[in-house]
Amino acid sequence: MSARIAQSVVKAYLEPELEKHFHPDSYGYRPGKSALDAVGVARKRCWRYNWVFNLDVQAFFDTISHDLWMRAVRKHTDCRWVLLYIERGLKAPVQLPDGTLEPREKGSPQGSVVSPLLAHLFLHDAFDRWMSVHYPCIPFERYADDILCHCRSERQAREVWTVLEQRFAACGLRVHPDKTTIVYCKDDDRRSHYPNEKVDVLGYPFRPRRSKHRWGKYFVHCSPGISKAAAKAIRQTIRSWRLDCRIDKKGDDLARMFNPVIQGWINSYGRYYKSALYPTLRYLDRRLAGWAMAKYTRLRRHRRRSEHWIRRVACQSPKLFAHWRLLHRASAGQ
Repeated sequence: MSARIAQSVVKAYLEPELEKHFHPDSYGYRPGKSALDAVGVARKRCWRYNWVFNLDVQAFFDTISHDLWMRAVRKHTDCRWVLLYIERGLKAPVQLPDGTLEPREKGSPQGSVVSPLLAHLFLHDAFDRWMSVHYPCIPFERYADDILCHCRSERQAREVWTVLEQRFAACGLRVHPDKTTIVYCKDDDRRSHYPNEKVDVLGYPFRPRRSKHRWGKYFVHCSPGISKAAAKAIRQTIRSWRLDCRIDKKGDDLARMFNPVIQGWINSYGRYYKSALYPTLRYLDRRLAGWAMAKYTRLRRHRRRSEHWIRRVACQSPKLFAHWRLLHRASAGQ
C-alpha cells in the first residue's frame, strides 16, 4: 500500500471521530466549513467587539513536535495500525537537493493527506480547548494556524497575547513576532485613533469602510473586502484570456467559456462588501469592449463607443455574463 493511500485510509478512519470533539469556531480542513464562513463570523464579531488580536504561529507545520503530536492522537484512538501509519508518515526522511535523505525530527511532510487533520487536532488541544477553559468570554475564529480573538479592550488583547505566547511556547511553537498584531475595529461609534486599524483575515482585508444602509444613510463599519493582491491576480487572469484576439467568438461563446471562472470570483470575493470587487469587474468590461472593438468594423478605433455598446448589451441581456447582474443591477431590474 502506497504511503498516500495509507494516509487517506487513516484520515477516513479518524475524521468522523475527531469531528465530534472539534470546536465550532475552528474552520480549517473541516467538512462543511470554509474560509468564507470564518470571514463571515469574524465580520459580525468585529461589529460587537472593539479589538482584535490577530495571532499567527511561525512555521507551524515545520516545528510541531512529533511526541506532542502523537500524544494528541493517542487521546482519541489506540488503534495500532493507525498510530503506526501516522508515526511512519511524520518521521519519513526529507530528500535534499543532492538526493541524500535527512531524518525528520519534527514537523510534517509537505503534501501529506492526513497532516491538515492532525494539525487541526493538535491546535484543538493547544488552543481551542485551552481558550474555552481559561478565556471562555473571548470568542475566536481559527483557520489552521491563523487565529482571530475578539477582545473588549486593548488591555485584554495584550493580556491574551502575553498568555498565548507562553502557551504556544509550552507546546513547542512560537508566535510570529511580525504577523501577530492587535487591531482596533474602527467604525462610526468608535472614533478613537489607533496605529493599526486593519487586519488581513485569510486574504480578506478588514478595515473601516463606508457603506449605505437600507434607508439610504451612509455609515462606517469594519468590514472585509477583496485584497489588492487578489484583484491584481484576477486582472492578470483576464489579460491572459486575450479577448481582443478572439474575434472568431460570439458573446455567447465567451460567456460559456469564462462564466464559471467569473462566478467563482463573485462567490469568493463578492459575498462581503461587493462594491470592493466592482473596479475589477469593470476592468473585465473594458477588456470585453476591446474584444468588441476588434470584432466589429463599426466600433474599430472607437474605444468609448465600444464601452457604451458593452453597457447597452449588458442592460439588454444582464444574465449573459455572470458579473453583469452586479454591475448593471438597476437596468436588470427594469
